[in-house]
Amino acid sequence: MTSVVPEEGVPEEEDGLLPVPPSPAYARRQNIVAALIPLALGVITGIMSWSLGVGTLSNPGPGLWPLAVSVAMVVTAAVLVLRSGPTGEEETFTREALIVVVAAVSLVGYALLFERIGFEIPTVALLVLWLKGLGREGWRMTVIISLGTTAVLYLLFVTGLGVSLPHILPF
Repeated sequence: MTSVVPEEGVPEEEDGLLPVPPSPAYARRQNIVAALIPLALGVITGIMSWSLGVGTLSNPGPGLWPLAVSVAMVVTAAVLVLRSGPTGEEETFTREALIVVVAAVSLVGYALLFERIGFEIPTVALLVLWLKGLGREGWRMTVIISLGTTAVLYLLFVTGLGVSLPHILPF
């Protein structure tokens, strides 16, 4: 966390050390990589949504809106690649950046488990990982939020809206 020393007006880290800004070349590479990831995801998603069938505007297919979102992702990411010069706001990657990687990988695991074992267990497990593991919440809050959120989502989608989610609860 950064604080400002009132008498000097200089940002200072809690441990008293200022973070070392990355070099302009490193910052540019970092900005390009950060833009290429959504660009690649947009292209892959666009190809997959096209294979679903786009249809027409008057008779849309299941791939129309995913394709529209994919095109928007690709255009936005391409603009970010073109404007990837250092801004001075970049920070070097630290171990804290791994939290984002773990969160993204856990979503892939969630999607894989969701179809195989149902909605409830992967949802509780994902929330426990995010709250306790990544967010460092206490066990009491983690359990309450994980179970409560899963129950509310179950009631909303399965019971209230009649969405056919794979689930293990018999009611």
